[in-house]
Amino acid sequence: MQNLTLEIDDGVAWVTLDRPPVNAITLAHYQAIGELFDALGENPAVNCAVFTAAGERAFCAGLDLHEFLAAKVEDDPARAAVVRQCFAAVRRCPIPVIAAVNGPALGAGTVLAAVCDFRLASTRASFSMPEINVGRCGGGAHLGRLIGQGNLRKLFFTGQPIGAAEALRIGLVEEVVAPEALRARAEELARLIASKSPLGLRLGKASLNEIEDLPVEEGYRIEQGYSTRLMATEDAREATRAVVEKRAPVFVGR
Repeated sequence: MQNLTLEIDDGVAWVTLDRPPVNAITLAHYQAIGELFDALGENPAVNCAVFTAAGERAFCAGLDLHEFLAAKVEDDPARAAVVRQCFAAVRRCPIPVIAAVNGPALGAGTVLAAVCDFRLASTRASFSMPEINVGRCGGGAHLGRLIGQGNLRKLFFTGQPIGAAEALRIGLVEEVVAPEALRARAEELARLIASKSPLGLRLGKASLNEIEDLPVEEGYRIEQGYSTRLMATEDAREATRAVVEKRAPVFVGR
């Protein structure tokens, strides 16, 4: 789709939002993002994805307000379903997804970062939930997985942005780097992840997604079940042999 590019290189997929000037998204973009991540999850040649944006003004300025102004109330439930599908596709993508946030993330932009597995932020990045300013509710359910209720409600009720350093402090992002280092750091981590067992990554992510909201003991029981499934694969045996023999593993995907 126009404004959304995909590059695949050596097991790493780069998904780039490119809609000048501030990468605001329409309903069609939500749908395209969801479809793209669904497809990536089915691609055996991809082991890790990086979601980022082009330009220097914003990572994503959220929903295109011109489209929002033209939307009808009676169409909102159907539109909301498309948005939910988009966020679910990124979060439930079978491979690890890294957000590389290069600038301000507003509203849906913050949620797009939140549904990735972890987040790298440029020092130019900021995060906000300005929906209160335009008569909407935001993605509190997704941000609430990552930050405490106090910080979540402060973001929601004030609509004020927080900088990358504050986002790191409250646990919304995992690393903050200089703008010129963002892509290189994302690539370094993505290539490290992509070098792991493809089956290990997919079963591991499925396990982490399934146990996220469960009590510890129940979650660990399910996690052990995934571990047993992984143990039965050729790749798991190869990984163990490679460690014992002090060499790089050669995975075959079964």
